[in-house]
Amino acid sequence: MPRFDPTRHALSVNRRAFLTQSAYGLGGLAFALLQNKLGAAASGASRPPGWNGALAQSHFPVKAKRVIFLCMAGGPSQFETFDWKPELKALDGKPFPESFTKGQQLAQLQNTVLKARGAFTSFQKHGQSGIEVSELFPHIGSVADDLCVIRSMQTEQINHDTAHAFMNTGSIIKGRPSMGSWLLYGLGAETQELPGFVVLTSAGKFGLQPISARQWSSGVLPSRFQGIQFQSRGDAVHYVGNPDGVCQSTQRQVVDEIRRLNGFLAEEQVDPEIATRIAQYELAFKMQTSVPELTDFRREPKEMLDLYGIKEPGDGSFASNCLLARRLAERGVRMIQLYHRAWDHHGDLENGMKAGARDVDQATAALIKDLKQRGLLDDTLILWGGEFGRTPMGQGTGRDHHILGFSVFMAGGGVKGGVTYGSTDDLGYRAVDNVVNVHDLHATMLALMGIDHERLNSKFQGLDVRLTGVAGKVVSGIMA
Repeated sequence: MPRFDPTRHALSVNRRAFLTQSAYGLGGLAFALLQNKLGAAASGASRPPGWNGALAQSHFPVKAKRVIFLCMAGGPSQFETFDWKPELKALDGKPFPESFTKGQQLAQLQNTVLKARGAFTSFQKHGQSGIEVSELFPHIGSVADDLCVIRSMQTEQINHDTAHAFMNTGSIIKGRPSMGSWLLYGLGAETQELPGFVVLTSAGKFGLQPISARQWSSGVLPSRFQGIQFQSRGDAVHYVGNPDGVCQSTQRQVVDEIRRLNGFLAEEQVDPEIATRIAQYELAFKMQTSVPELTDFRREPKEMLDLYGIKEPGDGSFASNCLLARRLAERGVRMIQLYHRAWDHHGDLENGMKAGARDVDQATAALIKDLKQRGLLDDTLILWGGEFGRTPMGQGTGRDHHILGFSVFMAGGGVKGGVTYGSTDDLGYRAVDNVVNVHDLHATMLALMGIDHERLNSKFQGLDVRLTGVAGKVVSGIMA
């Protein structure tokens, strides 16, 4: 199929098209005219499934082929995870120095008496690298030499929904593509049997924070690049099987006929969504076989289930989702995103952090070990972290949102292992050394995938849209 040409598309809305579509009103014509908003972004949208992406060749050496984003929704406290602050501990319960906070943006602590809150956990050094990790995460500590802990993250958004949007799309404007959509658009997927961008969710007992589907939206890119949410319990995809009385050969005939009819429409109107419909019908047919096989854990040995801490495969837990993420990675899925909603601890921080750690610690470490023993960690980039961090000041029995300094870690996929990068001040209030903002993180992730973040873009309303906006620099200091 031809590449999308916005000029050709605009010219295709000619007299015949007007007469054909006028029965549906001027709204139909307006919709067709607006399709040119996709511009260059849709240049590869009409290619068949399994295509190699919009980029003809990589800009940089490719170090990572896929991304697994372990998103700790709600914002876990860096002070009880990866950023040990003994001076904050010593100041626990005392007034927090005004020199740090005067004139600063706070979430719910504005105009309140600020008191320091030290970590309730102890930290231990792990591995040959001696990375300090909270005692709540002993399993993650056991893979410390594979981790690149960034302690100097900053973001621009202090509320959950906009912070999630910023972390996923680089913007708070609705309609911007998520990072997974950019990767799928630019690089394509290595599978024709499964979606190239899959999302899984799980939830803990405390600190649940809602997330919206716009976090994995394709935005201004054609909809074939959006993330597909798999269910964590029961059938991963609803109605994946044929209804009673419909055999596989009949279903094949239906798909072929729909493809033929859509092909007629594609000859008359240059619309990337027609190619999307054709591709998605074909993918849905193939998923009737691939999805049941993907989610069948019966061939996984008991020792593998024990490694992840899975009590019942497919029970909706983060542990089951991590094992499913490994199986998706093996099958060529480009972007795999796991949300665990358990980290919004405005109160009862101690119980909340302990419960959240029990949910994710063992499974996270198991995923890293499992990928490593299969030779997949070298070209799989893992990102673990939330949309922001938490304050070094207390909020009752918890901590408030914080954007000026927090921690994430990366592993595999061309990043250095056994290192920490950047730091916050002595009380953990602000990142002060080798500061990394969200645009920098995105630019670095794209670079590890072989993409120059300034050269992967989409035309929208006359402007070049890209994941990093007009900012972002590659953090070469963490790249192996």
